[in-house]
Amino acid sequence: MAELTHFLSCDWGTSSFRLKLVEWPGLRVVATSTSDEGNAATFKQWQQAGQPPERRLGFYLSILHRHVQKLEAEFGHPLAGTPVVVSGMASSTVGMLELPYKDFPFATDGTDLTTKLLPATAEFSHPVLLISGVKTPDDVMRGEEVQLVGCHLPATAEDQLFLHPGTHAKHVTVRRGQAVALQTYMTGEFFALLSQQSILAAAVEKADDFQAPAHRQAFEQGVRTSQDINLLHAAFLVRTNQLFDKLSKSENFYYLSGLLIGYELSSFPADFTGAVVLAGEEALVQPYEAALALLGLTGRVASVTTHGAEEVTLRGQAVVLRRALGAGQLPSVTTS
Repeated sequence: MAELTHFLSCDWGTSSFRLKLVEWPGLRVVATSTSDEGNAATFKQWQQAGQPPERRLGFYLSILHRHVQKLEAEFGHPLAGTPVVVSGMASSTVGMLELPYKDFPFATDGTDLTTKLLPATAEFSHPVLLISGVKTPDDVMRGEEVQLVGCHLPATAEDQLFLHPGTHAKHVTVRRGQAVALQTYMTGEFFALLSQQSILAAAVEKADDFQAPAHRQAFEQGVRTSQDINLLHAAFLVRTNQLFDKLSKSENFYYLSGLLIGYELSSFPADFTGAVVLAGEEALVQPYEAALALLGLTGRVASVTTHGAEEVTLRGQAVVLRRALGAGQLPSVTTS
């Protein structure tokens, strides 16, 4: 069989869809197609269509097919037979096909994640490697486990911490090459609710310049306040900050962010001195990195390393794909 030259990377979240054509093995992104067709919206569309359960997978694959066609047009070559690696919420109750969670612990080299191969068909000419999430007795994650694999953490005896900011921030303890503990924090979701749907909404205005001196100062003020004042009271200060002209609405945006991120990090293990790996979107990684330093955690731990979300997602998916290829689950194919 011909050598695999490309694969299709699908990061299908609850609220967003990202499909990338990736060059193998250098992991260079050749073409990209994104939309707001997340699993929640797609599941709702499928329900509204009134299709039977056995048509659900085909409904989701039709969306994938439409995006593959966009990539083919951009790439200039047919992609039939190119494998698709799908991570995120696509394996959940609102995804294309529900898969069981892999129980903790799991290997951070990706060798024991739960996957399912969907062979290519006449309607969808791509084998699909669907990656499931992981769970502890009281916590779960889907998608972040692939990013953890993509961080290539060394299998050291000393504990390491994988920290993934987002709507539901994840803190994963890694020991001897195994992810052994997980805690989820609803930091991003609380921020959205408070800043958009609560009484605080009128006092907050979205801003995208974290490095602006006034914004950075407001963020740091929020982080410090989170360590000294009850969170429920501190949150109300967002309103009085605006009422009493203490902070502008955009400054309040970063004050509230600092308040919630600082409160999340207040649970950082007191005796932890290992390496911290911070991975995610740059707009979120920067504030977390700043909060870690402000709280004195950066100077206490062995190191703080940052990775972009795309980088670790592609690396993690490539690891799982390589495992499937090695096991003979997928044929070696070429796109040109």
